[in-house]
Amino acid sequence: MYPGTFAATTPDKAALIRPSTGERVSYRQLTDNSTRIAHHLRELGIGEGDTIAVVSDNDLRVFDVYWAAIRSGMYVTVVNHHLTPTEVNYILDDCGAQVLFAASSVGPAVSRAHEVGRLADESRRIAWDGIAGFADYAQILDAASAQPLSDQPRGTDMLYSSGTTGKPKGIKPNLPGVQVTEAPDMITAVFGPVYGFEADSVYLSPAPVYHAAPLRYCAMVNSVGGTVILMDRFDPEEALSLIQEYRVTHSQWVPTMFVRMLKLPDEVRARYDVSSMQAAIHAAAPCPAEVKKAMIEWWGPVINEYYAATEAAGVTLIGSQESLERPGSVGRSVLGPLHICDDDGNDLPTGDVGVVYFEREEMPFRYHNDPEKTASAQHPLHPSWATTGDLGYLDEDGFLYLTDRKAFVIISGGVNIYPQEAENILINHPAVYDVGVIGVPDDDLGEVAAGYVQLADGAQRSPELAAELLEYTASRLAAYKVPRSISFVDALPRTPTGKLVKGELRKQVLGD
Repeated sequence: MYPGTFAATTPDKAALIRPSTGERVSYRQLTDNSTRIAHHLRELGIGEGDTIAVVSDNDLRVFDVYWAAIRSGMYVTVVNHHLTPTEVNYILDDCGAQVLFAASSVGPAVSRAHEVGRLADESRRIAWDGIAGFADYAQILDAASAQPLSDQPRGTDMLYSSGTTGKPKGIKPNLPGVQVTEAPDMITAVFGPVYGFEADSVYLSPAPVYHAAPLRYCAMVNSVGGTVILMDRFDPEEALSLIQEYRVTHSQWVPTMFVRMLKLPDEVRARYDVSSMQAAIHAAAPCPAEVKKAMIEWWGPVINEYYAATEAAGVTLIGSQESLERPGSVGRSVLGPLHICDDDGNDLPTGDVGVVYFEREEMPFRYHNDPEKTASAQHPLHPSWATTGDLGYLDEDGFLYLTDRKAFVIISGGVNIYPQEAENILINHPAVYDVGVIGVPDDDLGEVAAGYVQLADGAQRSPELAAELLEYTASRLAAYKVPRSISFVDALPRTPTGKLVKGELRKQVLGD
């Protein structure tokens, strides 16, 4: 199913609501707007297999554009609007974006989009609420045809996730090869029945839609005829208030959000009725067992965890009762049998730690413009088996436990931070001889980035220099990627070939 199904049956029902502004988009409006945008894209000569991009805050119009692409067989790349113009342009160029849609609220992020060759023509840059040098979204909607589309091949998203080199990598799934009316997308097919998403569902989304899970889950709700309540940003008490106001039945969180809600005063927590919640889903980062237990005690046995990735290599699920019985587990696979393998690809015995692979009939994705990284995600003996590089083990009942994180990614409040990006900036400062960035524990966010610097000859350790290095990084990199602190060390552990041994650095710093 897709929104057009419900434009015919429940046209005036709210598909999306933005509480901060009071805006509501009905299924009729969502279908009409996405149809018009689809016609406009086709008039520009953009077709099946092509890519369009969106840079926006949590504006409801993101889903006009999203569904225009999905019902046109296109890829849609939603870009993090906190990135610098240089970082945004890299993604726009790499993904091959034929058209860019942007919100005026994030104008600085797209201020240099005209430098991307395919987007040099103003007609290929479209903005809502006005950006100088961009075509006007409202005018395009008014001028475009609203005639039903006769051919609607299902498209998909192509989102970006940085690799160990620090350069963002496009995760490009295979196009489904079906009409949008013929079969649901993988997220709806897998998660919809498990969590009971249906036309009566009211889904609270507190996270930015440039992340894979919020984007895909909001789209799933549109696919089954439910209503999305889209927050601009997470606030713990506001989230509770919205659950009560809209009688929210489904929601999705990262563990940091649980922590912040749990830290509210008891009288504030007791003020709100959360009894409507049927499934509170969390992912993106490990959830401490004590936090999950406290949430189950507060909200009841509605807390559900899944382990997956933007790559959709596979999925594991675990519910409340199983989490209490097997603390630390991320569940059993529901999408491809799990294999724990050694470096040569051999299956390991139960309880042994190795690389986590999902057995698939065909490789479900590729890294755009990076065949080597794609190959590294494939099993050495079974190329259709996929991994994102995580390490873990299985118990005797097939429940997965993760023991490490891929490529030293720092997960801060559910957001991935790739330390190589900050390292690449800091190493260019004249006072820096060597640098390593790792995650250190944080009570609120789980972990935060911290930089460790070996100074060049002649440079002197001081709080002023540490502040200068942080400012230097902040001027060249999105704010959330900048380390929270800089510490000075005598030397960093490196192999004879020059590779930074981050495990050893963590031992030196944290003692683990």
